[in-house]
Amino acid sequence: LTEKLNALGINTALQLAQANTAFIRKNFSVILERTVRELNGESCISLEEAPPAKQQIVCSRSFGERITDKDAMHQAVVQYAERAAEKLRGERQYCRQVTTFVRTSPFAVKEPCYGNAAVEKLPLPTQDSRDIIAAACRALNHVWREGYRYMKAGVMLADFTPSGIAQPGLFDEIQPRKNSEKLMKTLDELNQSGKGKVWFAGRGTAPEWQMKREMLSPSYTTQWTEIPIASF
Repeated sequence: LTEKLNALGINTALQLAQANTAFIRKNFSVILERTVRELNGESCISLEEAPPAKQQIVCSRSFGERITDKDAMHQAVVQYAERAAEKLRGERQYCRQVTTFVRTSPFAVKEPCYGNAAVEKLPLPTQDSRDIIAAACRALNHVWREGYRYMKAGVMLADFTPSGIAQPGLFDEIQPRKNSEKLMKTLDELNQSGKGKVWFAGRGTAPEWQMKREMLSPSYTTQWTEIPIASF
């Protein structure tokens, strides 16, 4: 494409912007024609073509074993909040709202049925796992009821804002955590590099409530312990 444009004397963005759009479309493509129009200040990208930013992030699972203990539910909520925060940072967004929801099985007709959700508003937009986990656990305290066999729980993040928006003033009482972004970046890099897995203690180490994993496909390419052994 560059050689063909150069042969026509088009060597700079300015020269391309000054080119005849009909000629460009006929001899090149509609895409290049739209580029010429964009260079001249005409918007040619429809709203549908520009992927919208996510409006919410949800992390939830059905439990491998029913949960009846609040400590076990707390571990589950911490894990879901932790994962949701990771996804939020992956989207380069901050959130101002955290929702925790729990429910029993709607198909267990012989058991009491219950489902509820609670919302926590954050004083400042955040993508810090510590803030999100704390808010999710506060919300859990509002919806937890003893005497039920819970089948599912989850955490939802909403009310997003990009970085640098709604920052507090110098003399505001509530200030963002110091070095929060640097710490979260380091945390994500450690977990993505394969060098180790760092998590928050509140999620536990080997919870019984996790999804059953008997049918999980082995990770031959990433786990030494799962590489098949050949006997001779």
